[in-house]
Amino acid sequence: MAWQTYKEKLKSLAEALVKAQEPIRILNAINPKAEIREQFRKSAYKEIPKITPQDYSTPGDLDYNKKIGEFNEVKARLQTSLGPEDPYGVLMGQIADQYILVLEMLKARGTREFSSFSKRLYGSTSDHLVSDKNTVLQMSLLLYKILSGIKNTLTVPHNEKTMSAAEAVENLNQRFISTYGDRRIEAVISDGIISDAAAGGDKIKLRRDAVFSKRDLDIFEVHEGWVHVGTTINGRLQTVAKWLSIGPPRCTSTQEGLAVLMEIFTFRTSVMRAQVINDRIIAVSKAEDGANLIDVFEYFRTEGYTEEDCIKNAFRVFRGGDFSGGTPFTKDISYCKGFVENYNFMRTAIRANKPFLIPFLFSGKVHVDDVPLIYKAFKEGIVMPPVYLPQQFADINGIAVWMSFSSFFNKVDLKNVQAHYNKLFSQYT
Repeated sequence: MAWQTYKEKLKSLAEALVKAQEPIRILNAINPKAEIREQFRKSAYKEIPKITPQDYSTPGDLDYNKKIGEFNEVKARLQTSLGPEDPYGVLMGQIADQYILVLEMLKARGTREFSSFSKRLYGSTSDHLVSDKNTVLQMSLLLYKILSGIKNTLTVPHNEKTMSAAEAVENLNQRFISTYGDRRIEAVISDGIISDAAAGGDKIKLRRDAVFSKRDLDIFEVHEGWVHVGTTINGRLQTVAKWLSIGPPRCTSTQEGLAVLMEIFTFRTSVMRAQVINDRIIAVSKAEDGANLIDVFEYFRTEGYTEEDCIKNAFRVFRGGDFSGGTPFTKDISYCKGFVENYNFMRTAIRANKPFLIPFLFSGKVHVDDVPLIYKAFKEGIVMPPVYLPQQFADINGIAVWMSFSSFFNKVDLKNVQAHYNKLFSQYT
């Protein structure tokens, strides 16, 4: 083989990493078959179904040990070609290690061991937020208190579900053409998903038999389209840093947090949606503490969810784990955790006079802590800037002002402010 430049070596190694992970589909692999849900439904939610590796929608026919060997080969090549201290080699080695852990987790589907791998990959509700004393659960309990107090005081406009999947697909595709000018980001109808909508590679998939509201589409456009699909395509457009096209669990919090941020920055979210996201964190915490499938189902029922949503959420918490309790799939902590981490990163970047770092959150599938390294790679001609970038991040003047005021809010004595306004509230409302 002819000699290679440094960039050629990076590209070759990144392509090997991408190829090694191609058959791995985490969420597909941990969804139980529909019959398992039916068992639970027929028991009137009184009996916990038994689950085995054979009871999942995707068969476990992947040769896990062989695939682990492939990732170890990539790691060995990284060491040989780049050395142990090359920053991009270290990053790709971390990604390879993540996928090895993913394979170990999938090998443990349906067992109590599954959740220990999930916590190593996605974290736990007892984790502290980055460089902070507060845990994910503490944040969630505060949100629960606030959201519970205001959820009945607000309506959700444009929330009537009247659009078919075909109409919703046409509507979304017109939006993407209007925003980005081409069809590289695209919505399609799918028969193979459980949720109403999901990002699948470079497409947004809508379930064929689902019915949608305008509010749903407003959220799908920014959450699934601008963030999840947009960052996938930006990663695939990289000519050297091909690793940015794949999303190992280490990137999940940043991705989901960025999607939630976009919902908020565009004022498309709602208290109802925030409550759903937050209730899932509380349910994961309960399951970590030993709650079983029935306990979690009943928690959602006490929060006023429909029976069908209680089933959906309870099974979501226990995807891949043992329904008897203590073994949740912990990915759902990513939404709020990632929101806080991204927000703090952006606020810090503004205070450090480095706002140019912020758009690189969209350069592909990145972890927020990788962004300074990704920017270094950009200056070295290794990473291309994001092609698909929401307007709020293409021109970050608005975000810069928002974060500048946000930095001052920490200095405000909120107790005194609350006392002032509570007095007025009690007097006139």
